[in-house]
Amino acid sequence: VIASDMPIGLVVSDGDAYEAIANGDSGAPLGRELETARLLRAIRDDKIKNVVWLTADVHYTAAHHYSPERASFQEFAPFWEFVSGPLHAGTFGPGELDTTFGPEVVFQKAPPKGESNLPPSRGYQFFGQVDLDGDSETLTVSLMDAAGNTLHRQQLTPETA
Repeated sequence: VIASDMPIGLVVSDGDAYEAIANGDSGAPLGRELETARLLRAIRDDKIKNVVWLTADVHYTAAHHYSPERASFQEFAPFWEFVSGPLHAGTFGPGELDTTFGPEVVFQKAPPKGESNLPPSRGYQFFGQVDLDGDSETLTVSLMDAAGNTLHRQQLTPETA
């Protein structure tokens, strides 16, 4: 499990700068993406299996699957990224995807289009819960709203070979 403060493929801009890894150019890795590319390549080359990224700080919730078949940079093994939080802040999103690493939105929940920075009373705050079954080693990630309702659940069976 890799915990990161910001998602990999979501473009999080701040004026002319970018806060996260993605830079809005879906081509070959540039800037911070170069470090991520080196890490993803090393994970693949060292045969590290079952990598899952847990990220936050884009003010909505999403499940992204990354695959080299959809990517500009293809030297990595497929993996999941789950995004949720912050739990008690204004809401934004959903964000634009940069396809350098081939993300696909499997699930997302964000405020309605045109509405942003909504207060917690509007019900668009989210968190994630991760459960690991000790016998099967299945990892279950649940994306939940502030009331504790499960919005999306993804079960990941470990790859052994």
